[in-house]
Amino acid sequence: MKVLMVEPGTEPYEKELNGLKEMQQAVGGLIQAIYPFEDKVAVVCDDEGMLKPNEFNRSMPGGYGGVFGPFFVCGLGADDFVSLTPEQMQVYKKQFHQAELLLGVMDNTPVTLRVEPFKKRDGPKKDDGLER
Repeated sequence: MKVLMVEPGTEPYEKELNGLKEMQQAVGGLIQAIYPFEDKVAVVCDDEGMLKPNEFNRSMPGGYGGVFGPFFVCGLGADDFVSLTPEQMQVYKKQFHQAELLLGVMDNTPVTLRVEPFKKRDGPKKDDGLER
């Protein structure tokens, strides 16, 4: 299934995930789906992401607060996760393009600063594998 992968501090990118094991590896733990958008998509993250020493990733609308650690966005089928449509892929690439720094929390809502993301590089990593 083709998903949009979103990691802390980096720009989102397309990724192919097949099966539960790959989904769990992508988020770094047991998966949890949240539904902050009216569109037929899920944001899938680590069920224990806030309990682990994960970086803040992105804030979510609809009272969901924010997600810590990596997550992916996928489509919703009748009873399972499916690939994003090309249109959905573009919408959520734009939605999550800017990285966010968590400054604090006010009334259970994250207060963030949007910044330009790092670009994830392919190939051998130098330093942390990221570049602006």
